[in-house]
Amino acid sequence: MSIPVPLSMPTLPVTGERAARSLVAELLLQRRESAVPAAVRGTAATGPQIVAASLLAAAAGTDVDAGRVVVELDIDPDDLDRAAEHRVLRYHVHCTTAQVEDAVGLRLHSPVTVFVTAEEPSTAEESAGTLAEAAQVLADAGYSPGLVAGQPVDAVADFLGVLAHTSVGFFGRARDGAEVLSLLAGTVAALCGDDVRAALATPDPKSLAALAPEAAEAVRGVLLGIEVEDLEEAEQVLSDAGLL
Repeated sequence: MSIPVPLSMPTLPVTGERAARSLVAELLLQRRESAVPAAVRGTAATGPQIVAASLLAAAAGTDVDAGRVVVELDIDPDDLDRAAEHRVLRYHVHCTTAQVEDAVGLRLHSPVTVFVTAEEPSTAEESAGTLAEAAQVLADAGYSPGLVAGQPVDAVADFLGVLAHTSVGFFGRARDGAEVLSLLAGTVAALCGDDVRAALATPDPKSLAALAPEAAEAVRGVLLGIEVEDLEEAEQVLSDAGLL
């Protein structure tokens, strides 16, 4: 399955430092293993923390205030009514390809991102079709798709081809700073109608750092955030790339 990116979209203009900072502002999300807010020595790229709903529920009846968080929904959402104090920015939900229809049936009071994984190992072509098709179903329902790192380049390119035509945006999950740069570069290429596969494989940090403010804003309207395993490493990569 191959979904072409829009070739008729205008080239994004380029300029300096302010756009580089806005491109990565609060881009990086880190998971925490407790309902208690974690102290992080972050940068401008440090975004909200992710906490599992089960941890919030386990802290019910305590004086813990989890703060503003992205909630990973791993329990019945009704159980959050009795959880520790928290303010939901967004829900992250995980499902298989067979559960997508159930996921879009969720009715929650904050925006929802759905990460979809195949039920069984598949070929690269099947993976590309599965990822893009699920993204389209979710976007049509007003939900933001999630993109887990490690997918074949063709699958990611087709996924971004879908997202370039929607208004819901997506969240990524990257193992390291190199994958963060790859997602940024691929998103820019999808919006420009450039070679998305090449951008994903060999991101050009100088081009990212040269984006104009309006271009950076357009990119961040599509790439809403990226969960990273090692916040410090990812921020160092962004800094070395001239984006911080």
